[in-house]
Amino acid sequence: QVVLVSGHLDSWDVGQGAMDDGGGAFISWEALSLIKDLGLRPKRTLRLVLWTGEEQGGVGAKQYYQLHKENISNFDIVMESDEGTFKPSGLGFAGSAAARDIVREIMTLLQPINVMDVYDTADGTDIAYWMRDGVPGASLHDDINKYFWFHHSQGDTMTVQDPNQMNLCAAVWTVVSYVIADMEDMLPR
Repeated sequence: QVVLVSGHLDSWDVGQGAMDDGGGAFISWEALSLIKDLGLRPKRTLRLVLWTGEEQGGVGAKQYYQLHKENISNFDIVMESDEGTFKPSGLGFAGSAAARDIVREIMTLLQPINVMDVYDTADGTDIAYWMRDGVPGASLHDDINKYFWFHHSQGDTMTVQDPNQMNLCAAVWTVVSYVIADMEDMLPR
């Protein structure tokens, strides 16, 4: 059984792609790194996917889906961060009402950093195939007021990234992915 965390690299053709979507790739990598560094071993596999070809119609995601869809019942949740890694406010979630209730409960663990909201939809080109077929999905919600200042521009460099805000995003990703991966049962479909 798999809990998938992900981001992609797409706007490096005009800038460094540090925010879009290097930040999402980084927090996904960091989540797994933190879990390993803490010596935690969840019941399910945590899998990091760094997608390619999102701007070319999601060809990387489609290929991955085609290769793994026969095991779709083993995918517990698919998570994608693709709207920058600014100050987080919560998660977008797509799934059953019962699964949403569980995710809301998990988000209460993030009360110390004031990131507890669960929004009604999850977005992500790379996880859309999975969500369409009933796999619960989550996307990071953050303060995107400055997102389009840098989106697909020469300004999308590492100087856009705030390390403290990225750490908060990584904390959200780490807590949610680990708790879901370590629950007794998979999220209800």
